[in-house]
Amino acid sequence: MRKAQEVRLQLLDIMKAEKMAIVSCGTDWDVVRKCICSAYFHQAARVKGIGEYVNCRTGMPCHLHPTSALYGLGYTPDYIVYHELVMTSKEYMQCVTAVDPYWLAEMGPMFYSIKEKNFTQKEKRAANKAEMARMTMEMQMKTAREKEEEEAKELQRKAMATPKSSKIVIPGRREPGVRPRKRGFGI
Repeated sequence: MRKAQEVRLQLLDIMKAEKMAIVSCGTDWDVVRKCICSAYFHQAARVKGIGEYVNCRTGMPCHLHPTSALYGLGYTPDYIVYHELVMTSKEYMQCVTAVDPYWLAEMGPMFYSIKEKNFTQKEKRAANKAEMARMTMEMQMKTAREKEEEEAKELQRKAMATPKSSKIVIPGRREPGVRPRKRGFGI
């Protein structure tokens, strides 16, 4: 923990020197995983079997080390990056992080690319139609949101422009033209 605190302080000093905003990722761990992927994209592996992986670049078989956090997780992530390999009876990966394959293509385009499936014309049309419907819905939602914001601003402008007069109520004094209420029973 002491080492982690020292690294954190070093990062804070660097960020202050570079005048960067210090913002936490909160519970969005994908930001941290993507950062790790950007550093270790050249040491990526894809799943081959239960607990068995193949290095994406060399094709060398590797296994999750039993002390790894992903070992015995209940499922095996499709793609991972690792910090180091330990050779015992097998090649074991240590310091392993699950990553998205699209991150690998984004961070290391010189090593990885996304292979597109060969869709039929009908599937392509259906996919394009679904994408167009999604984009149309997003545009409609954006337009509606902008309209609501504009209406709220207009109401606020009207409220600010309308002079607010306050009435002083004096007990026993009546407004002209207003009849007093009848009190008593309606007999």
